[in-house]
Amino acid sequence: MGSDHPSLLSMKENTLLRFIPALLFAISAAAPLQAQDTTRLSDGLQSVLDTLHDRYGFPGATAAIALPDGTVIAAATGLADVEVGIPMTPDSRMLAASIGKTFVAATVLALENEGLLRQSDLASQYLGDRDWFDRLPNHDTIMIGHLLHHSAGLPDHVHTEAFGAAMAAQMQSGGDALAPEAAIGFILDADPLFPAGTGWAYSDTGYFLLGLIIEKAAGSPFYDLVAEQFLTPRALRGTSPSDRRTLPGLAVGYTVEGNPFGIPPRTMDMQGRLLWDPAMEWTGGGLLSTSRDLAAWGHALFGGSAMPAPYLDRLLDGVSISPDAPGVLYGAGVAIYADTPRGPVYGHGGWIPGYVSSLRHYATPGVTVAFQINTDVGIVDDSTDLVPELEAALADLAVTKASQ
Repeated sequence: MGSDHPSLLSMKENTLLRFIPALLFAISAAAPLQAQDTTRLSDGLQSVLDTLHDRYGFPGATAAIALPDGTVIAAATGLADVEVGIPMTPDSRMLAASIGKTFVAATVLALENEGLLRQSDLASQYLGDRDWFDRLPNHDTIMIGHLLHHSAGLPDHVHTEAFGAAMAAQMQSGGDALAPEAAIGFILDADPLFPAGTGWAYSDTGYFLLGLIIEKAAGSPFYDLVAEQFLTPRALRGTSPSDRRTLPGLAVGYTVEGNPFGIPPRTMDMQGRLLWDPAMEWTGGGLLSTSRDLAAWGHALFGGSAMPAPYLDRLLDGVSISPDAPGVLYGAGVAIYADTPRGPVYGHGGWIPGYVSSLRHYATPGVTVAFQINTDVGIVDDSTDLVPELEAALADLAVTKASQ
């Protein structure tokens, strides 16, 4: 996307990679919490949210901690709708943005377990019959694994000036989102960023291609597969596709005044309809959720129980994102901080106009932390420390309690 149109997805990835928590003490073996400890942890979680809400004045937020035994504790602060005065609750839903990539990658791994595809398969095996495929950069060498790890050498369509202008026009007019293949069209005939498999560059375009491959391999719509494989079995009732403007239970999102897309600061009308079409994300993100569901999902995914057959070795088989960040890898839809004072940390961040989300799993104590905020004001422009401070405070709380 051009300089006049900040990228939805590059901003989300910047959030993901920038906020490595400030981890200050060693971790001991975690033991199951008793009821009294759980109550104290719940009180502590509420206190963290309320304290930061008072300090920063954001509209509202939710947060959840999944303990090693799978117990999930959730809390909320502030308002889900400032103008109407509706309180935020732990059941309030928000757009999870690029955290949805964890579900895309998990679906690929599940299909691989079933023998319907392999990461070593060329993308051309599934998409070579599309009339545009030969115009895709690196079209003859891209493997499914390259797309999973953002190592396919593909530009990101959201970084192109033409896509930025199209999205601004769509958001301002209230038109429907572009279809995935139309979005992919913005990078056709472009030069590859590097030969497939030789570098790293975050690309939603690559995840759109994964979505098309998933549907071709499985013969089913992507969202049906996610529900069948993960949402229903894991009882993630607060999580569903963000594929339309009216989404039940969605907290109002608040974005930056004078943003380049021309969206009013309140991104939803008074009847509960989004002023823009979130279907634009599809397999680049594409879900709304709750912090409770995100924490439960992270606990299952990173704990190895999200599917019956083994998959963790493939999920966490990461590639380096940069020589300047040797401890930061990207696996199958997951950022991996391999060496922190708290041990390995796995997760993903998400940003979309009006919403910021975070999912982190601290592998040594086995705790997972998620939060969602219904504003991006002061966050996307780095004018506030809210996100890193909240992330660090929740990590302190969760890891300390789990380690006692």
